[in-house]
Amino acid sequence: MSDETPNVAAPDDVMTRIGRGIELNQRGEKARAHALFTDLWSQIGPDGDAVHRCALAHSMADTCDDPHEELRWDLEALRAADSVTDEHASAAGMAGPVAAFYPSLHLNLGEVHRKLGDLDAARRHLDLGGRAVSTLPDDDYGQMITAGLDALRQRLDSGEQPTS
Repeated sequence: MSDETPNVAAPDDVMTRIGRGIELNQRGEKARAHALFTDLWSQIGPDGDAVHRCALAHSMADTCDDPHEELRWDLEALRAADSVTDEHASAAGMAGPVAAFYPSLHLNLGEVHRKLGDLDAARRHLDLGGRAVSTLPDDDYGQMITAGLDALRQRLDSGEQPTS
């Protein structure tokens, strides 16, 4: 195999468990997903594998009811992403470049800042996410993130207030 051919590995056990938590959350079992993610975080911790920390923190934020806690996890995901290389992400079973993580990370940060009333930070992350959209694949995921950024822009432009 040449060095130019990507070798995407199958997801490891941690990534598989994160996927299970995502599925639980998508089925409306937020508390179970949060418990699974909390258990995983206690195993990998703040010094664990950066891909694991990024994926786990990004997913954990989605299970938080408190926007301050959600912000904490979204920021953790962004910090972890900053230390992931494309090779490391591929070895962990992630398809695509690390740059493709950022539109979703910034979308989530923009939305949580909007919820907290920090509209300047929300717009800053919306702008960063918009600049990174070109890294997304042209598929359902890419379209979902792009639509999310568009919706956030509309909420910010309209002055829509967060619902409690």
